[in-house]
Amino acid sequence: MSEREAILEIRNLKKSFDTLEVLKGVSLDIKQGEVVVIVGPSGCGKSTLLRCINGLEGIQGGEISLRGEIISNQTKNMHLIRQKIGMVFQSYDLFPHLTILNNILLGPLKAQDRDKKEVIKEAEDLLKRVGLFEKRDAYPRQLSGGQKQRVAIVRALCMHPEIMLFDEVTAALDPEMVREVLDVMLELAKEGSTMFIVTHEMQFARAIADRIIFLDKGEIVEESDPETFFTNPKTERARKFLNVFEFNHIK
Repeated sequence: MSEREAILEIRNLKKSFDTLEVLKGVSLDIKQGEVVVIVGPSGCGKSTLLRCINGLEGIQGGEISLRGEIISNQTKNMHLIRQKIGMVFQSYDLFPHLTILNNILLGPLKAQDRDKKEVIKEAEDLLKRVGLFEKRDAYPRQLSGGQKQRVAIVRALCMHPEIMLFDEVTAALDPEMVREVLDVMLELAKEGSTMFIVTHEMQFARAIADRIIFLDKGEIVEESDPETFFTNPKTERARKFLNVFEFNHIK
C-alpha cells in the first residue's frame, strides 16, 4: 500500500462539543484503494470523525483534505467536495415518498446534472448486483432493514465517490440481515474501493480491513494490520477492548 497515493489526509484534527473534547489531535492518511476500519468503545469519537470528514461537523483545529482540497464549513465548493465522499449511515436516510430507483437517481440528476438514461442504467445495474433490481419501483417502507441499507450503498456508489464512509451500517439491523450488507461491502473491497469503515462487527473488521485504527477517548491508541491487531495487540487498552468480544489473541 505504501506506493499508493494518500487521497485523504487528516492532520491534528480536534473536535469539541462545548467543553467536551471528542477528538484530540487525530492524524491519519487513507490511500487509494485502501480499506481502513476504525474500532473502539462507544463514545470514543468514531462516528464524529466520519462526520468531520464529510463536512457534516465543524472542527476546532487541524486540517482534513481530499486530494489536497480542504474540507471545511468555510470551503466555498464544499458541496462539490462532498460529492466525492460517499457516506452510508446506520439510519439509511432514504426519502419515504420516493421509490427506490428515484431515491438513487436524485443525487446524480440534481447535484451532478448527469444524463438520466445513463444514470438509470447504472442504478439498475447496481441494484442487480445487490439483489434488489425487482424492488426498484417499491418504496422504502416495503423493504427490510438490510434491503434499505443495500439501497443506501447503491445510492452512494451512483455518485461515483472517491472514498466511501460507512458509519455502523449494521447497528440497526436484525442479526439475520447483517450478512447481506456485509457481503456487499466485502465485494466492494475486492474491487478496490477506497473505504473508511466504523463498525462493531469485529470478525468483519478482521476480514475486510487492510488496516485497523483503534480509537479511544478521542485519540488513536493503536494502528496496525488486522492480523496483528486481533492476535497480538500492542497496548493493554486494545487487549481489554478485544477481550469483550472473546477473541483468542494467542496463536
